[in-house]
Amino acid sequence: MSKLQLSLACAGYDRTRALFDGRVSIDGVDIVPTVLEPEEAFHRAFKYGEFDITEISMSSHTVMTARGEAQYVGVPAFLSRVFRHSGIYINTSKGITRPEDLRGKIIGVPEYQITANVWIRGILSDDYGVSADQVHWRRGGIEQPGRGERSPIKLPPSIDLQQIPDDKTLSGMLESGEIDAMISARAPSCLLRGSPNVARLFPNFKDVEADYFKRTRHFPIMHMVGIRKSLVEKHPWLPVNVYKAFAEAKRLAIHDLNEINMLLITLPWVVHEYNATRELMGEDFWPYGFKENLHSLEVFTRYHHEQGLSSRKLAPEELFTPSVIDLSRI
Repeated sequence: MSKLQLSLACAGYDRTRALFDGRVSIDGVDIVPTVLEPEEAFHRAFKYGEFDITEISMSSHTVMTARGEAQYVGVPAFLSRVFRHSGIYINTSKGITRPEDLRGKIIGVPEYQITANVWIRGILSDDYGVSADQVHWRRGGIEQPGRGERSPIKLPPSIDLQQIPDDKTLSGMLESGEIDAMISARAPSCLLRGSPNVARLFPNFKDVEADYFKRTRHFPIMHMVGIRKSLVEKHPWLPVNVYKAFAEAKRLAIHDLNEINMLLITLPWVVHEYNATRELMGEDFWPYGFKENLHSLEVFTRYHHEQGLSSRKLAPEELFTPSVIDLSRI
């Protein structure tokens, strides 16, 4: 019997590279790979359904699942995870010295729904008492004008979200003081080129993020793997095979971090950093799997609902196909 030929789109992470170079295969599948920046993969997947297996935004998948309109089913291989205290940028003339000062301020977002911003708003609410309805949100492109939401959203009236003018960017408005702050997965160019008007809210973000992990045990999930729903209905064996392949590719990447004989990663003290991370976060510091991440999935779906993105609080199980939740054990 011939294998399925399926398209695969995701970023070229170390933890996915083995799928692209052939060291790992998906049982029963010949892949047609495309390496993409996540934003492009999301745009093409959620708007046009172009790919069979794809990296997807956790937040956009939650939006579509809550509506009953999801074209993809989730697999708990979490390709992107990032601590997000570093993603809050401020105009230094606005008197913002602590998170509580963001109440009543105008804050830019490239999209209200992106996963990084769901986590940042949740952290601001849980840890500092700044809720989403206490801020004026302004949406637009960070560096290019005209960006909107990748999939439609409908927010409650308590959330003030407005589009910025079509000839402006968030980076420019942050530097000029037209907005007070910005939250984003990407740093604005005004910060990267050293504008004196722009800084991070948490300049010591690594220390803050390490403390956050110690207190909460959350390593925020950004992206997961999605499989076209119609394919799963036709080939119910596919999700577990996809999960196992991504898990093996991640295992190979983690192995490379600890190779001391010859450095496989282009950092002088990569093995030291690897061991320091294990000491702080545990042996499996980048866990895949539903049960292994349930505590973070629960808090994320709560944040999503509290911020008006989903009309009800989803159970984490709703984001995934059942076979990848109940994996066999030996």
